[in-house]
Amino acid sequence: MDFVSIRIITGDVARLVAFYERATGVRAAWATEDFAELRTATATLAIAGTRTVPLFAPGSARPADNHSVITEFLVDDVDRVHRDLAGSGSDIDVVAEPTTMPWGNRSLLVRDPDGHLVNFFTPVTPAAKEKFAR
Repeated sequence: MDFVSIRIITGDVARLVAFYERATGVRAAWATEDFAELRTATATLAIAGTRTVPLFAPGSARPADNHSVITEFLVDDVDRVHRDLAGSGSDIDVVAEPTTMPWGNRSLLVRDPDGHLVNFFTPVTPAAKEKFAR
């Protein structure tokens, strides 16, 4: 089995896609106005509108209601990502400034426009670099 994607349900697909495009530098591929994907070499972030929920099971997902999942992106330079987001002119909700964690990653924790936690991280210790070597 391969883990290939995570899907976020939102009330404003365009707003959320714009945030993730800006934050990751990845352009979204739009299938419909209710569904877009940001594809990386290892996984896909799918963003879908509330009108897609009944296709699976009515009422099974609610937008802006996540309080337990952190979406994480491995980046080359987390401090640069922080500067880029802070300088983008948009109102970025920074939860934790770039900090080196005990397990060897330098991490930036923000909230996306729907309030979901997003961690951008760069391995900085030899063990963390080895773990995430590409």
